[in-house]
Amino acid sequence: MLRYCVLEFGGSWERYLHLVEFAYNNNYQSSIQMAPYEALYGRKCRTPFEKQIHGVNLVKETEEKVKVIRDSLKARKEIKFQVGDKVFLKVFPWKKILRFGKKGKLGPRLIGPYEVTERIGPVAYRLALLVELEKIHNVFHVSMLR
Repeated sequence: MLRYCVLEFGGSWERYLHLVEFAYNNNYQSSIQMAPYEALYGRKCRTPFEKQIHGVNLVKETEEKVKVIRDSLKARKEIKFQVGDKVFLKVFPWKKILRFGKKGKLGPRLIGPYEVTERIGPVAYRLALLVELEKIHNVFHVSMLR
């Protein structure tokens, strides 16, 4: 979200950072069946602009920016794999536990490919790992796979 905000708004991105936070916290999350703000406080959020914004142009500009941010949240690409697909696995969580060839910044960022053997829920996958990786649990979040 931050990367998108920087790319979309250029040099003035920090000016709209609170709008990104507002859009995210009031965006429906399928995992909890409501917006994060509503889950935390038990009610829908009122706009944070009621006390701060004065002037019609500023209100219009703010509404447009929130709409752009909300649209970008909806446009995020969902990554899905099928059983039998080959995927690469990110290394960084296990760098201190296991050694993957070279040490330091020359070490690999991804290892594999490994076969997807089972889909567990909407965002988790079981992989067929090699014997050398038996210390690692074989179920991974989709963000760990490429």
